[in-house]
Amino acid sequence: MKNQVTPKNNEVRLGADEFIVSKTNLKGVITYTNRVFMQIAGYSESELIGVQHNIVRHPDMPRGVFKFLWQTLQQEQEFFGYVKNMCKDGSYYWVFANVTPDYDDRGNLTGYYSVRRQPSQKAINTLAPIYAEMLAVEKGAGARDAADRSIALLQEKLEALGLSYFELVMSLDQE
Repeated sequence: MKNQVTPKNNEVRLGADEFIVSKTNLKGVITYTNRVFMQIAGYSESELIGVQHNIVRHPDMPRGVFKFLWQTLQQEQEFFGYVKNMCKDGSYYWVFANVTPDYDDRGNLTGYYSVRRQPSQKAINTLAPIYAEMLAVEKGAGARDAADRSIALLQEKLEALGLSYFELVMSLDQE
């Protein structure tokens, strides 16, 4: 079920004490969602369970960010990042996401667990223009090379700042 909603310039903000929680299987299909996720995104539980998590993907988000997220998770590492998501009605909301591999009792990877909270305004102000540049690079690169080219742009920016991706993300988590 792909989101065919037209984006609106209407921001929904998570409260400082609100957390969006979801779980997915190994392919990114939602297996659990909390009420905050449903309230913020505007979907019912039945509309979310069993569908790809990208149902809330906002078109302002570069594909490279998600490719990087999946590369990190496939190495069974924790991912931290800032994401602009889209609500069912076309509104948007920003989150600071922490995605971790989820294991069963025998230590087998079964999916991913994600907790999202309100991002700092500093993070949004810093990353929105970078994401816009990454998106422009993707549009010029064509579908096959889009994600890799935008990841390369992000790496160039990180090198210029003298920071790793993790260091940048953590530095933006503070107002």
